[in-house]
Amino acid sequence: MDRSGPEGKPFVIPKQLVWEAYRRVKANKGAPGVDRQSLDDFESDLRNNLYKIWNRMSSGTYFPPPVRAVEIPKPHGGGVRILGVPTVADRVAQTVAALALEARTESIFHEDSYGYRPRRGALDAVAKCRLRCQKKNWVLDLDVQKFFDSVDHNLMVKAVEANTTHEQRWVVLYVKRWLKAPLALPDGTIQARDRGTPQGSAASPVLANLFMHYAFDTWLEQEFPAVEFERYADDGAPRARLEVAM
Repeated sequence: MDRSGPEGKPFVIPKQLVWEAYRRVKANKGAPGVDRQSLDDFESDLRNNLYKIWNRMSSGTYFPPPVRAVEIPKPHGGGVRILGVPTVADRVAQTVAALALEARTESIFHEDSYGYRPRRGALDAVAKCRLRCQKKNWVLDLDVQKFFDSVDHNLMVKAVEANTTHEQRWVVLYVKRWLKAPLALPDGTIQARDRGTPQGSAASPVLANLFMHYAFDTWLEQEFPAVEFERYADDGAPRARLEVAM
């Protein structure tokens, strides 16, 4: 991939970061995006494909293609959920930005945030929930309705800006472009977006966690410090001891 160095590039993005992003995309596998290019097809010219991603991102000239929308039936006949499937190259590019953000966000995220984080998972959240349910007699099960479809773009960008340095301004630039990338619907139409972040894209998990860190975790901790909770992405279970006057 190393045809040339970063000289003359407005953004310094390590090539090793692009390589690590590719390794994660490869491990996650996934379906082709709008270009119908599979992971195997991408790897048939791996060196050139990774170089193109690095070169364009470092130059500020990377523009994401539309995200392929896939309808997934919800259980119990509850309609469909729209998942976004970026192209393989775009998943690598998004993962580059996600990795750059992760180093900062992991240092500020709440200890009771469990979704899509390194060395944490749903079973950890369930275990903590079970333990606390033995001590607290009041619990609220919550789900942010259509979070990935409706999250405010301006607030999302502000959260990213608050957690990036001047040298990482490329992350903010590309997050803005990914948030605006249109959806390619199953019927072939292209749908513009002014809110939401596609559930299923590589950058969405860290963006969703960052938004919820401020909108829920930090707010709850400041306003109701006695309330414990577990959150997994846009699902949460805050609880407290209920005092009854006799």
